[in-house]
Parts: sequence; C-alpha cells; structure tokens
Amino acid sequence: MDSARAQTVVHVAHSPDSDDAFMFYALATGQIDTGGITYVHELQDIETLNQRARRGELDVTAVSIHAYAYLTDRYALLPHGASIGDGYGPRLVTTQARMRDDLAGARIAVPGLLTSAYLALRLWLPDFEAVPTPFDEIERAVSSGSVDAGLLIHEGQLTFADDGLHLVVDLGAWWQAETSLPLPLGGNVIRKDLGAPLIAQVSRHLHASIAHALAHRTAALDHAMTYARGLPRELADTFVGMYVNDWTLDYGERGREAIRTFLSRGTAAGIIPHEVKVEFTV
Repeated sequence: MDSARAQTVVHVAHSPDSDDAFMFYALATGQIDTGGITYVHELQDIETLNQRARRGELDVTAVSIHAYAYLTDRYALLPHGASIGDGYGPRLVTTQARMRDDLAGARIAVPGLLTSAYLALRLWLPDFEAVPTPFDEIERAVSSGSVDAGLLIHEGQLTFADDGLHLVVDLGAWWQAETSLPLPLGGNVIRKDLGAPLIAQVSRHLHASIAHALAHRTAALDHAMTYARGLPRELADTFVGMYVNDWTLDYGERGREAIRTFLSRGTAAGIIPHEVKVEFTV
C-alpha cells in the first residue's frame, strides 16, 4: 500500500443495510470534520466483505466477529462500530414448527460460512448441512422448500412471520442464557499497517460518526431508510435500535469478554481451527 496515499485516503467498507448506513451517516455525508482525510465508502454484503478482508483488500471494513478469527495477522478490531445482540440475534426459521432435535442433519440456508450467525448456529446445532445463500434470499429458499430451515440476519429477523415462517430459535437469546453475555455479531476492523497515528484518527472519526447519528436520530434514520429494503420506518427504527446503541460506541469490557468467549467456544468446538488472540486498537 502506498503510504502517502494511505495518509489522506481511507477506504471504508460496510454492508448496504440500515444499521450500517445509520452509523456511517455522518462520515458519509460530511457531518464531521475528518481533518483532511478523505473516506471512500464501498458497500457490499457482509460475507463478501469477510472474504475481501481475508485477502487484505480493505483499509477499514465491517466484518463478522467469526471472520475476525481469520484476520488477526493483518487487522485489529476498532473499539467502535459493534453490532451486538443483547438477548436477541440471528433467527432460525422453518415453514412448520420444529424443535432442535428435528433438525439434526437438516439442510439449512446460512448467510455465509464466515458469518457470526453461522458460528452461533453451529454451536447450537453441530450436525447440519450448511447451504450458503445470499442473506436476502434465505426466506424465499425456506418457503419454497429447497432447504429445511433458514438462518436470518438483518431485517428478516423482524419480518419472517409475515411470510408464514416459524421461529425455531433466537440464537442471541440462547447465547445469553448459556453465557450471560450478549452475542457479538459484527465489528469494524482496520489494517494494522496503516500505522498508529492514522489508526487513532480513523477511530476518533468513526466514534464521532456513531455519536452524531445517535444524537441526530431523525436525520440519520432518514439516511438509513434508503437502505431499509422496503421496511416500514417504524420497523427500520426498531432494527437500527437493536444494533446501533451504546454497545456500538464502545464494546466495554463485557463486550470484549463476549468476543473472547464466542471465539474460544468456536475453537473448543473445532469450528475455528486455532486459538484467536483478540486485539483492539485504541
């Protein structure tokens, strides 16, 4: 990477979803002083970002906490930008009421093998056949019968019942019952080779963007509605509130413990093939 360019231009990638749009609103629309740094935004679905981060293609990007287990050589976690399910999270749905034992060996549509939703599901149900499916096609796959169940992230967590689907498990609620911790789903990582001064500046700007959105909720939600995929405003507001909140401003020690526990359990279960050293920037 050209060091002179990296001092002034930072590529920031996140998903085209209402919660990410909300937290990046101020940064994307020039609401905060970035001190001469130009941020170039790229929007792609989270599994694509996970894979691109594995290739080291992005300066700053939203990733799944599960994916971070494979990024620690190049990236550190920023302390801001978390998506954490505090007693709620990805939801497993079927066309008919099912129990966990009914789904042993089932074909289940998942939004990507590096997503935190997939890791949480594998911890809850070790034996199933994962069918990687674009996140916005999972409900349709379940309804059509091409899979036995589907794992929903993003707005589908709030709308599945409208399609006649049944909830099998809310993995965030299950995780909290198991560990007394929130479920860490996503975070923002930054390339360590950008250097400490630039990393510190980016961290301040991201924190300022999230704080601005929370303080100017109506304007930030107006911006986020562009990415709500037809979700009514009141539901979009609910969804944003689920994943952009005090946890997003800073993980805090409990959030950091949740990440360490989540990844260590993934290692203990043999899903992640190595121990993960979690590294945060300032």
